[in-house]
Amino acid sequence: MSTQWKSIKPSDILTKEESHRLRQRSDLMGFWLLAHCWALIVAAGVFYALFPNLLTFILCLVITGSRQLGLAILMHEGSHGMLFKTRWLNENLTQAFASWPMILNMDVYRKRHMAHHRFTRTDADPENYLYTPFPVTKQSMGRKVLRDLTGIVFLRTQIGIFRHIWGKPEGRGKRLKAFYMGPALLYTAAITGFALAGRLDLFLVCWLIPLMTTQQLFLRIRNIAEHSTMPDLENPLKNSRTTLASWWERLTFAPYFVNYHIEHHMLPFVPCYRLREVHKLMLARGYGDEMEIRQGYWDVVKLNASA
Repeated sequence: MSTQWKSIKPSDILTKEESHRLRQRSDLMGFWLLAHCWALIVAAGVFYALFPNLLTFILCLVITGSRQLGLAILMHEGSHGMLFKTRWLNENLTQAFASWPMILNMDVYRKRHMAHHRFTRTDADPENYLYTPFPVTKQSMGRKVLRDLTGIVFLRTQIGIFRHIWGKPEGRGKRLKAFYMGPALLYTAAITGFALAGRLDLFLVCWLIPLMTTQQLFLRIRNIAEHSTMPDLENPLKNSRTTLASWWERLTFAPYFVNYHIEHHMLPFVPCYRLREVHKLMLARGYGDEMEIRQGYWDVVKLNASA
């Protein structure tokens, strides 16, 4: 059982009827979320291709980087089995259209992420290293942002993932094939298609550069917001954070309701598009005063760059 549920259980938050209703998944919503994410990526690229200038390039960086984070979030949704109701769709479409474009593997991610849920912000949490360095000084935060926006963090991350997959000699070939075969095929097809169209520059400008820069920054801020500099690591309402996001923050740091993070940890079986309703229910039932809730991502950044 999750350490999150030692003091508060899902049944303390929801009635049986609410739990049954809110946990329902939808193939239609899964298709919509993936289509929405890719439509924004394509639209940003097309807009830049039609009107190539500094302004449209910056817009493409922001929109594409945010939706690349969105793909990672949808992969996270799929890892919980919640992006699609039909298991085959959830496992295969999430892998092909959310994981592989991000050079990730949902099955590998799922194993680590389930442990994160079970042991949130304890020494057994495999994602704890993401949060323990904070708070940092303003100068340190500035250096981290600079490394994000220059692609340094992307390259370090890819090297780290490769070294992890490489691991011990036993089963090395199988591990490498399982992790990289899908992304390799997808990227080969994409590069070939852009090259044949004579627009390989668009693949670089409208996909690779955002992937290596703005997506990294948005990912960092999202990670910091979720679990860094928490007031009480043993309290499930205070070792995760919900950040109330404006429209432009939902466009950048918090696609697809990821800002409702306490709600997700307390009720990880609820699809992302119903977490806002869970938030309202928790406030109505008196949990609000105990929950770690912040007003916007700038508030979170200031909290974590205050040392």
